[in-house]
Amino acid sequence: MLFAPDTVESLEFVVALGNTEPRSSRSGDDELSTIDQLAAMLTRFSYTGRIDHDETELQDVRATRALLREVWGLPRDEAVEVVNRMLREAKALPFLARHDELDWHMHATAPDAPLGERIRAEMALALSDVIRMNEMGRLRVCEADNCDGLVLDLSRNGSKRFCTVRCGNRMNMIAFRERKAGT
Repeated sequence: MLFAPDTVESLEFVVALGNTEPRSSRSGDDELSTIDQLAAMLTRFSYTGRIDHDETELQDVRATRALLREVWGLPRDEAVEVVNRMLREAKALPFLARHDELDWHMHATAPDAPLGERIRAEMALALSDVIRMNEMGRLRVCEADNCDGLVLDLSRNGSKRFCTVRCGNRMNMIAFRERKAGT
């Protein structure tokens, strides 16, 4: 495995969060436009601590989504600047925590910090692992036509190209049809 389990979980959350945008969501709609949609996402990913379930929190998480999508595609040295800024703004003080059924993992802010701030700080910690291991190439955007889905490539050979099997199948069908038409 390339990364620690909590880093992988954080990166998978970025992919899920980033792929709620209309340009990369399955439905083509913004899948993070309501407080209920945010609550549903938080049931799929373990976030402890303060959760306000209000419009202010939703807007902060949506702004975080845009920031994380931006960082995802940056070259390594540029990503460092954004990651350091996210840690500074959160006044991050990393510490080990163990709760629920999770083993020791990193947190960077107090449990009563706003959700968006905690997300940014934890993502900054995860991205710092990616940067330190020089694996920014594992963070990609889907290669399928008309898709901007985020891709986390944890494959052994680093060859994952599409955000979903659906996108891969669609592109394979297009390539097949092009080959068939050329014969």
